[in-house]
Amino acid sequence: MVVKLDKVDVVVVGTGWAGGVVSAELSKAGYKVIALERGKNITRSDYIGVKDELRYTNRYEMMQNLAFETITSRNYIDETALPVRTRQEVMVGTDLGGGSVHWAGATYRWKPYDFEIRSKTIERYGKEKIPGDMTIQDWGITYDEMEKYYDQWEKTAGISGEPDPIGDERSSDYPNPPMKSSPAVNLFMETTEKMGYHPYRVAAGNLSQTYTNPDGETLNQCMFCSFCTQYGCDFGAKSDPLVTVIPTAEKTGNFEARTGAYVRRVLYKDGKATGVLYSDTMTGEEFEQPADVVVLAAFTFANNRLLLLSEIGQPYDPKTKKGVIGRNFNGQFGITFLGARGFFKDKKFNYYMGAGALGGTMSDFAGDNFDHSNLDFINGGGIELRQYGDGAIATNHVPSGTPGWGPEFKKNSIYYSNRSLNIWYTMATMSYWHNFVDLDPTYTDSFNDPLLRITYKYTDQDRHMAKFGIEKCTEIMEEMGADIVDADEIPDEFDHIYDGGHYAGGVIMGADPETSAVNNYLQMWDVDNLFVVGGSAFPQFAGHHPTATIGALGYRASEGIIKYLKNGGQLVEAEKKSSVV
Repeated sequence: MVVKLDKVDVVVVGTGWAGGVVSAELSKAGYKVIALERGKNITRSDYIGVKDELRYTNRYEMMQNLAFETITSRNYIDETALPVRTRQEVMVGTDLGGGSVHWAGATYRWKPYDFEIRSKTIERYGKEKIPGDMTIQDWGITYDEMEKYYDQWEKTAGISGEPDPIGDERSSDYPNPPMKSSPAVNLFMETTEKMGYHPYRVAAGNLSQTYTNPDGETLNQCMFCSFCTQYGCDFGAKSDPLVTVIPTAEKTGNFEARTGAYVRRVLYKDGKATGVLYSDTMTGEEFEQPADVVVLAAFTFANNRLLLLSEIGQPYDPKTKKGVIGRNFNGQFGITFLGARGFFKDKKFNYYMGAGALGGTMSDFAGDNFDHSNLDFINGGGIELRQYGDGAIATNHVPSGTPGWGPEFKKNSIYYSNRSLNIWYTMATMSYWHNFVDLDPTYTDSFNDPLLRITYKYTDQDRHMAKFGIEKCTEIMEEMGADIVDADEIPDEFDHIYDGGHYAGGVIMGADPETSAVNNYLQMWDVDNLFVVGGSAFPQFAGHHPTATIGALGYRASEGIIKYLKNGGQLVEAEKKSSVV
């Protein structure tokens, strides 16, 4: 029997940066907000003692249990997809705060080109520059319109950094200065500057100093313990929802976070969302949570799957290329983050210490910052060197050609343990008609609901961009003085390893309801009291990390939801055939 609960103003699914920002902003505005999180309740103090590499890096303790729910994966539409069952292959966060708790901290604003990629590409190079199978589109919003939301999120998160010297206009500097540097970062910065590039420090969600944000939440200074990526921060020195937006929401008295709440359907009647159906993961009880507004702010996979299971919006059909839910699946995984590793015989780097976003970067080959006229791809990516802090178990770099076992392996493993550096290209990924998500016809979760099926393959565009980036990284590493440089190999095809964690698309933004699911307030075209917030809104993926853009979209959506609660109706007038190839 389903227990029907008292109606609230807003129910939010997910408590990461997207859901956390929306929950804080709406509860501050006086609305009653319930946030539902499938994982367990957790606070910063629960992460005391997490500096356990085997438990968290190698055994993925903070990631979703894929026996309970996972995805299925295939390359081509005529293949049978199979479930992905190891957390190494698909790292999806869970628990209060979501995947935002175990992020590294790297923070970038996306560029004007990224938000208007189709228009700007055609303007500079002509329509023929865009391959026929590519379905990139403008977002329906510009960088200038997004800038204030970026600024708001950076101040909430306490980001430590310096502006990109060839970046776009900002209304203010980052709220905190860059983190302390290191010899490895200095070497990268000095070398790339001598080469005529424009390096700068990676903006970090790891705080360079103690900071109190505009909501009164205090974050501590980073200690460079190196346990950032795939870990929660026990010291409260990493920007995440547990130390920012969630406590801000709780202080209002208008907010409640319910954990162990596995949302299975968005309830829908007469053109309106009426609430959500969820199951208590501990007791198995089912609840209906009615609300005036429903916000899906979960991970990309969950946002897509909930809409498909709830039969809201027209599912994308690759045969007809019609429909919007599941269209333009994209992200940074697999072929992205390739580059070059250098081994040094006469330089040592203390890489056992670090922080998630301690590093140097450059955007000379990102977006449309360089001329693509004679290149066989569009867009690009940042080039980074970061000092995460190498773990003793997971890190064992040796030059290529070293045997995988025996005395030579042991000798090189010990010798190069603190004598190697890595540079990678955080390349963009474009969208194509053949990369999409839908419901799997065979495999189900523990509730017997269909799993989400991903169909994804590489293209020549991906391989050409990866080759370009690897070559640039190799050149930089050679200039840095490495005695041995190993360039990464480009995979021939996507191998079902969703390593990277940056999955996006499927419920994409745009100006035309025929090719987008949500408008630029993240409001669904088909259901005006349903907002879908997060990486699922990205029509394609830019060549930088996504967290700041997700946070900024959270503020944009919050503004729209407040407008809707006051006045109702569609917030944006639809355009036709304006944003897509």
